[in-house]
Amino acid sequence: MDRSSHSRKIAPVVALAAAAALTLAGCSSESGGKKSEEGGENASAGKANTPRMTIALVTHQSPGDTFWDIVRKGAEAAAAKDNVELIYSADPNAGNQATLVQNAIDQKVDGIAVTLAKPDALKGVVAKAEQAGIPVVGINSGLSDWKDLGLLEFFGQDETVAGEAFGKKLNEVGAKNAVCVIQEQGNIGLTQRCDGVKKTFEGKTETLYVNGTDMPSVQSTITAKLKQDSAIDYVVTLGAPFALTAVKSVDDAGSSAKVATFDLNKQLTKAIQDDSIQFAVDQQPYLQGYLAVDGLWLYQNNGNYSGGGEQPVLTGPAFVDKSNVDTIADYAAKGTR
Repeated sequence: MDRSSHSRKIAPVVALAAAAALTLAGCSSESGGKKSEEGGENASAGKANTPRMTIALVTHQSPGDTFWDIVRKGAEAAAAKDNVELIYSADPNAGNQATLVQNAIDQKVDGIAVTLAKPDALKGVVAKAEQAGIPVVGINSGLSDWKDLGLLEFFGQDETVAGEAFGKKLNEVGAKNAVCVIQEQGNIGLTQRCDGVKKTFEGKTETLYVNGTDMPSVQSTITAKLKQDSAIDYVVTLGAPFALTAVKSVDDAGSSAKVATFDLNKQLTKAIQDDSIQFAVDQQPYLQGYLAVDGLWLYQNNGNYSGGGEQPVLTGPAFVDKSNVDTIADYAAKGTR
């Protein structure tokens, strides 16, 4: 994408109609791995008659992180609707992720959606994509950097705002001493979450780093921290699998601490229902995947820019707790929330 093309923008798409996305089933990709649980056969009736496109979705997903399964389902639903072949790839190592983006460029895809958890490592390869005339959109991570890197659009959550809202929520529930668990050092979005919590939380906040690719280690590290500091009354995690593991750590430590988190999956939704976890911040990952693919399709077929190429399209934050969890439980059970 040539940055000079911004002068030729058509009227921006300020918001995309995403409600229908939840009724669409996922599609499989020839190169993107296993077929989504929902299947794609029900999406055929609304399939676009535009020329076949190929879009690469490249994330920093770690093995076993179910958050990205939801992102991918949203992307697959949009791909089924838009006559798109979706190629999904992921690597938590930023250098390897950059290589995956280069692979997409070499395959001459029609568009790329990429996460920017470590934007400096992706800067060069994103520029190569744009030089090759391939439009690139940001998704999930990189709100502070997407415009500087010349991306077409960004779909995600302002992690600083989400963190600040989380800190205020801790004040409301009477927390006094929180530990914020970061599962990946150097991930700018995770750091922004904990920094936001510290900014607004009136109690004490401490950061605990864990190895997010090793769940037994995560569990033992949190357990050790809780045993070391019995004053901790809230464990703040930054992803659903880590929250569920933190619940085990609380039990192991004989602690009275409560657990709250960022992000959802179907297991975490059930944990909120049974009071194992107090609340979660939902950034709607399904919507992020859906809008990224649909946004690239709209750009290629109608020249649209969501947010006018100047503002991000925010998908969160919103709180899910015992008072409203039942309204999304059915969607979560399907793996789309």
